[in-house]
Amino acid sequence: MRNGAVISVLLTCAVCACSQQTTAPARAIYAPPGRSVDQVRLNAAAAEPQNWFTGGRDQDGTYFSPLKSINDGNVARLGFAWSYDLGTHRGQEATPLVVDGVMYTSGTWGYVYALAAATGRELWRFDPHADFAAARNPCCDMVNRGVALWQGRLYVVSVDGKLHALDPRSGRELWLVDTITDHTLPYSSTGAPQVAGQVVVIGNSGADMGHGAVRGYVSAYNLETGTLKWRFYTVPGAPGQPYEHPELAVADKTWGQDRDPKFKGGATVWDGMAYDPQLNLVYFGTSNAAPYDLRQVGTEHSDALFAASIIAVHADTGRMAWYYQETPGDHWDYDATQKLTLADLPINGATRSVIMQASKNGFFYVLDRRTGELLSAEPFSYVNWASGVDMKSGRPVETPQSDWYDGPKNIFPSWSGAHNWPPMAFDPASHLVYIPVIDASNVVVELLKNGGRVKFIDGSFTANGITPDDMYDAASMKSLFGPLPELKDLKRERTDLVREVLRAWDPLTHNVVWEHETSSGVRGYDGGVLSTAGNLVFQGRGSGELWAYAANTGAVLKVIPTGSHIMAAPMSYAVDGVQYVAVQAGYGGAGISVGAIPRSSAASKYQNVNRIIAFRLGGGTVPPPPPLFPIKVGRPPPNNASPDTIRRGEVLFVQECSRCHVMGVSIIPDLRNLDPAVQDVFKQIVLLGAVAPTGMEKFDDVLSEADVNAIHAYVLDEAWKAYRAQPTAH
Repeated sequence: MRNGAVISVLLTCAVCACSQQTTAPARAIYAPPGRSVDQVRLNAAAAEPQNWFTGGRDQDGTYFSPLKSINDGNVARLGFAWSYDLGTHRGQEATPLVVDGVMYTSGTWGYVYALAAATGRELWRFDPHADFAAARNPCCDMVNRGVALWQGRLYVVSVDGKLHALDPRSGRELWLVDTITDHTLPYSSTGAPQVAGQVVVIGNSGADMGHGAVRGYVSAYNLETGTLKWRFYTVPGAPGQPYEHPELAVADKTWGQDRDPKFKGGATVWDGMAYDPQLNLVYFGTSNAAPYDLRQVGTEHSDALFAASIIAVHADTGRMAWYYQETPGDHWDYDATQKLTLADLPINGATRSVIMQASKNGFFYVLDRRTGELLSAEPFSYVNWASGVDMKSGRPVETPQSDWYDGPKNIFPSWSGAHNWPPMAFDPASHLVYIPVIDASNVVVELLKNGGRVKFIDGSFTANGITPDDMYDAASMKSLFGPLPELKDLKRERTDLVREVLRAWDPLTHNVVWEHETSSGVRGYDGGVLSTAGNLVFQGRGSGELWAYAANTGAVLKVIPTGSHIMAAPMSYAVDGVQYVAVQAGYGGAGISVGAIPRSSAASKYQNVNRIIAFRLGGGTVPPPPPLFPIKVGRPPPNNASPDTIRRGEVLFVQECSRCHVMGVSIIPDLRNLDPAVQDVFKQIVLLGAVAPTGMEKFDDVLSEADVNAIHAYVLDEAWKAYRAQPTAH
């Protein structure tokens, strides 16, 4: 009975995982009906500059606003208009929609919010009642990247892979389908749905998770009923199994027939979708092959199709029109899931309908969106894994530096990619693309043979990528990961190994027009980008400011402190002739898996209150969240474990727990400072999922009771070290 009471407290306080919804659901207030969003209206989006119809505003996914009431001449007067507390404390990656004065957005778990766009007043809120036990190992964090609004329905996917169709006037659920084919595998869903003709398309994530990962696919559902219309698998099934569709025969030849069926292949579609209504093609980018070390799959492997690729599929049938693989034989975690932008560009004297992507692998791709023909592929960031892309074959030309099989290598770009999910913006008039660039490397280590004690890490398999930031210390990591290059040796190639940059890139001349360094020495987890017809570019930073630049020159025009870490892309809209800029704020996402909150982050100084912040001309000062006070480590329980048990627990912790839990300031609890009542039920939490509704899934399929006891011993040992290091310890 006592443990039951403790667990009840944990569920309320979310001690052992991410914060749940903390504000009580408000009474639903019906949103104004407005006009239905359809293809005719979306085709004419430029005629309604006050609205933001899709995640990227328009059909092309440009993240460009035609509004210019706020411009380079008056943006200095931009200030706070209103804010709305989302009630959570995790990563926020969605860009809201605004249609006819109503703002719609999604947040942690897949909650959906409808607000009056002029004031931030809540109209309704939708709780997806996500089954967290079915969302094992979401990567990365319980984030959500947005909603889709179409013909009287609002679509969102919750973290457990359920696709919900809602009434946009009230938030009432119209239909619900489960998009996950196998809940025993570490599938989850964090992406935004894509409306494509008569269907709504959704993918999933999990290509990094578990010991065998998942098998990627996208599913298309009837817009009105939720009936499954087609499903496209991105990698073949187990050897000898029938193909679900004929395209898999091509892919099967690139994986080999001796592959171990426990490895599902990866290539999930967790972001990066687009649709061309004229061609009736839906496009999606696929993630990394899994595992990273493809030699573990079998002796026969080559390109690992269709991982790390852009695929075009006929929206009516689900049959493939074309594909282009950006990173054949991917073993660097170079997903091709970054946002896809459609454009008409003048190339070689003719206007070409293209699809563009600033890829994780460091190359900016321009493809003919009718045929998939490669038109250009140039590095937009520092790259050392390849010397370029062969324009005849379309394949990257790999360098010796790319081969981490023969020893640890410092590879640019890192596993985070030169560009990840934060959206870039495209100005159709100037043809400039504004890219949030991650100009950083990773020391990639093959754990099985490098001599360390750790042989597997959940989230990176039998490899590890270590960022050589200002905390990098080869000596302290040697016991766990084996011999690593010294920082001074790494800096012989480049002194600035880790930085983030906002870069204005010309996709026609392949030149950098201007750039600003946004963080240096450590990842800042800075945000996506908005550009506007007012000659402005906006980007939020992890340090807690919204920055406004002149789009043509990069001159800094305005910096607005908010106190909130901003990762999502801003957007702009107007109500009653008044233009607003708004952004969703909150730290989390991939940052949860790489350690404590960066010291430069606003979330290390202020509480990580998830909120939407709106700005207007003549606005005031943004009220910051409450300050974050250092947590004092209380006296831990006695730890009678042997040194060998503690050392074994350290390895198990790194392998199975470190993807989320770290010892220090983080958005999830510091395990060194658990309440004594929680210490009593540590085993029930880890093995049995006693607090699964808060996001801490059970691990009884990969850990034994002895394993958990060893992990607990290691956690207690770290707790005692922290306790004794405090000035007031006694």
